[in-house]
Amino acid sequence: MKFGIIGLGRIGGNLSLQAIEKGHQVVGYSLSQKELDSFSQKGMVTVPTVNDLVKKLKPPRIIFIYIPHGDPMDSVTLELMENLESGDIVVDGGNSFWKKSVKRYADFKGQGIQFLDCGTSGGIEGARKGACFMVGGDKAAFLIVKPILHDLSAKDGFIYVGPTGAGHFTKLIHNAIEFGMLQAIGEGVAMLEASDYDINLPELMRNWSNGSVIRSWLIELMGSGLRENKLKTLSPYVEDTREVRWAVEFALEKEVWIPVIAQSELALYRSRDPENISSKAVALMRNGFGGHPLHKK
Repeated sequence: MKFGIIGLGRIGGNLSLQAIEKGHQVVGYSLSQKELDSFSQKGMVTVPTVNDLVKKLKPPRIIFIYIPHGDPMDSVTLELMENLESGDIVVDGGNSFWKKSVKRYADFKGQGIQFLDCGTSGGIEGARKGACFMVGGDKAAFLIVKPILHDLSAKDGFIYVGPTGAGHFTKLIHNAIEFGMLQAIGEGVAMLEASDYDINLPELMRNWSNGSVIRSWLIELMGSGLRENKLKTLSPYVEDTREVRWAVEFALEKEVWIPVIAQSELALYRSRDPENISSKAVALMRNGFGGHPLHKK
């Protein structure tokens, strides 16, 4: 299939490469000329504007968006509404606020344009080798996009979860769970570091990755991160994309008890302590799965 992607960063760029390798035709747009030049050499048709991207696609067009939520998404949304036609489909694959996605759906629908909110998980590796997609919106639009999602996902890695907003809401809860897991692993590393035993932490993580109850990709990332970095050389500062705040606010509104998730969000503020071991550990894992910044002293 032929489709467009707006945003050629860590996720959008790697999904594009995977799509091209699997026989899809991808038209890409980015604000970064460096990214456009790089991807044009890898088989992608690149364009300098959103308007040019729309012109390169035949109706009904399918356009995926992988850019930060907030102002960048608002700006691109307006450009698309000015250029797309009735019957076209927009797929927001980023981490937008689900209530904002519900509003965007209504705005696009007013012009006859379909809008899907598509939570995307798996980090850089998933984008390159097979991601996980959670899709909300009209079922008819989902079925049109389904072949692309099938090709770009891991086995059993895509699902239609319900009406508009459901895709981004389920991804938000996914991210909230992720935060709790990251914090627990980071605190475990802090206790291991504080012990009187001289433990080879990378090898212990390798051991825990094979047959243990807590074996997981995050444990594997912790091990690889520790092999490549010394904790004492890292800043404990953990980047905060602020999405899990939405989950905490939702829980407060619905009176859902989420002590682990709430504390993991608050722990980000503890990361401002320059020698916080658990925060350094969390930063390592987030760098491993999502390419998030890894600050050093």
